[in-house]
Amino acid sequence: MTGPATPPPLPLPPSPSRASAWSAGRWTHQPAAVRSDGTDLLVEAQQGSDAWRHTAYGFVHDSEHGLLAPLPVPGAIEVAFVADYGRTFDQAGVLVRCADDEWVKAGVEMSDGVLQMASVVTHGTSDWSVAPVPDWAGRHVTVRASLDAGALVVRARVDDEPFRLVRVAEFAAGLPVEAGPYCCSPMHPGLVVRFTSWRTGAADASLH
Repeated sequence: MTGPATPPPLPLPPSPSRASAWSAGRWTHQPAAVRSDGTDLLVEAQQGSDAWRHTAYGFVHDSEHGLLAPLPVPGAIEVAFVADYGRTFDQAGVLVRCADDEWVKAGVEMSDGVLQMASVVTHGTSDWSVAPVPDWAGRHVTVRASLDAGALVVRARVDDEPFRLVRVAEFAAGLPVEAGPYCCSPMHPGLVVRFTSWRTGAADASLH
């Protein structure tokens, strides 16, 4: 007797087709250092850099290093980087922003002693969700954010594995949007993130 058939994996979202030059973006806050290494961009975060508003902690931190450019809506962005860091709250990924108090960041963050796939959605105040991904340490991570009709869908993958659905969030409709790679190091000096690509293209055709 055989068990139920295993469902096929979900298809990958279409890969954004347009590569963005690192020079296409502007920094929300200047990093400690930035340099090219071939086609990669190495970004050193300032100690104390972070993005957060109010919830649970009571403070507002607006000092992240986001390299942002206009994102057409509907549209999608993918940022790839190496998750080669391991100190508390060190983080890198994608930042999607339309105002000081309207933004989403999603990426890989060190928290509670383990790498986490983390996302923060901010509408005036911030929330935070995490899922442990310890096996992603030192590997090539791609985070994808797709925006359409007031909804932002975040997916992520490691190496060439299938994308995982991370978050579906409300996002401001009708406002100009900027998006791009970001990193922060709230507690420690010396975080250097290797970003390997930044691409934009069409929004995802469907949620599943």
